Amino acid sequence: MPTTAHAATAFADVTASDSTLRRFLHGLPGVDAVGLEARAASLGTRSIKTTAKAYAIDLAISMIDLTTLEGADTPGKVRALAAKAVHPDPTDRTTPTTAAVCVYPDMVATAKAAVKDSGVKVASVATAFPAGRAALPVKIADTADAIAAGADEIDMVIDRGAFLAGRYMEVYEQIAAIRAECGDRARLKVIFETGELSTYDNIRRASWLGMMAGADFIKTSTGKVAVNATPANTLLMLEAVRDFRAQTGVQIGVKPAGGIRNTKEAIKFLVLVNETVGEDWLDNHWFRFGASSLLNDLLMQRQKLATGHYSGPDYVTVD
Repeated sequence: MPTTAHAATAFADVTASDSTLRRFLHGLPGVDAVGLEARAASLGTRSIKTTAKAYAIDLAISMIDLTTLEGADTPGKVRALAAKAVHPDPTDRTTPTTAAVCVYPDMVATAKAAVKDSGVKVASVATAFPAGRAALPVKIADTADAIAAGADEIDMVIDRGAFLAGRYMEVYEQIAAIRAECGDRARLKVIFETGELSTYDNIRRASWLGMMAGADFIKTSTGKVAVNATPANTLLMLEAVRDFRAQTGVQIGVKPAGGIRNTKEAIKFLVLVNETVGEDWLDNHWFRFGASSLLNDLLMQRQKLATGHYSGPDYVTVD
């Protein structure tokens, strides 16, 4: 499959100048907001039967980036979270591991040592998370530190102020610089903070901008603002990666983050994936949930399906 480097080459003419980039982004089809929200709501009503639900729960668990991004994070808290990522339900070793543990750069080494050879990745937020308001050399150094400590994945934030001011080339060049710093050592997730982009048209433009600049994933949110992942903005981003692959042959992942708290909501997002981009994205290499509390509800629902009994919140550890 072609890589993001191939995509950058394919759009060399588009990204040659600020004016050509602006012309391309503003030439993308406008988003029918009513139609988008109606389709997202309609797909969310699909019923899931017991066998399919069991599969969906395990799939959702395997797609979680188990996250702690608090100023009060300690090595002990990160080690406990990593242990939960490796063995989400210690009483049932058939439970899948989560996809990754997501932490601040200074906690990467601790998380890396804790997950060992489990297959759980270590993701690190970087580039002056969550605001993204720092000089490019600072953002590059932030990324380099995380990778040096062992990060497998970098979750970067765009400068929303620059984007909203129409400085698209500045945002493009920053993403491309972080992409270059990651090289083949870490996958790059680009966070748009969709709740601050104001319009669906802006979300579509940001999606294409991020993909052209070298994102391996496009991600809705930091989880630090009032409006995070929604079915509608995730559907829009899924449509973008679908159209991008059709045009370039390059497949890009999608990560809704923030506000997805229970099994019912998670399954709605999986339906969006299946119905919009298909089975190729129903894998944690291409779709993730940025979440912390979601895992607990998935584990409780999984246990209920297995035993017929609902154990309640005491069944799981408190993150």
